[in-house]
Amino acid sequence: IRTPINTICGISEIVLKNDVPAEMKEDMLNIQSAGRNLMSVVGDILDYSELQEGDFEIIEENYQVSSTIYDIINMSMAKKSEKNLELVVDCDANLPTGLFGDEKKIRRVIMNFVSNAVKFTSEGSVKISVSGRREAYGLNLCVSVTDTGIGINKDGVDKLFKSFSQVDASISRRYGGTGLGLYISKQLVDMMDGTITVQSELNQGTMFSFSV
Repeated sequence: IRTPINTICGISEIVLKNDVPAEMKEDMLNIQSAGRNLMSVVGDILDYSELQEGDFEIIEENYQVSSTIYDIINMSMAKKSEKNLELVVDCDANLPTGLFGDEKKIRRVIMNFVSNAVKFTSEGSVKISVSGRREAYGLNLCVSVTDTGIGINKDGVDKLFKSFSQVDASISRRYGGTGLGLYISKQLVDMMDGTITVQSELNQGTMFSFSV
């Protein structure tokens, strides 16, 4: 499934690098955007299936958190292209560059948080904060993503980490999505013996945080 979608996204990107008429450029951007959205949906469904089957494993290795955040910012810039949003990164200078953990799962959780923040914020900012907390056994990585978007009421917060769940039906119709991203994030953080929290106020913004 991923291969033909990647082909569509790749060809559209090649076309966009050429000097094409404005009308064709707009069409190709729409194709590229739809392809990326479809890839995100496919990824969620495949990850959900693996979680249900118990096929996910924790694979710990050395990684550079700065590279992880840099890649996430690059991917997020494409998603926010049509919005008047400022992406801000606040990384603790005392955080070691080299860390040990499951980088792919950590990246997935942060990317889910940032994607949601960009999706539900039309103007203002999305801030990624990265820090570390020393414990007897080593270092905990602490990440929070804060936006100035639509926010969530107290009743809606309870639904956030359930599979195939949106805060309400109108959210799904207006913004799209499978309702799996936060469920997957919660399962991945639990697998890494971490904690995940959310603070939100309707029409004031949201902050998702996790520590692993």
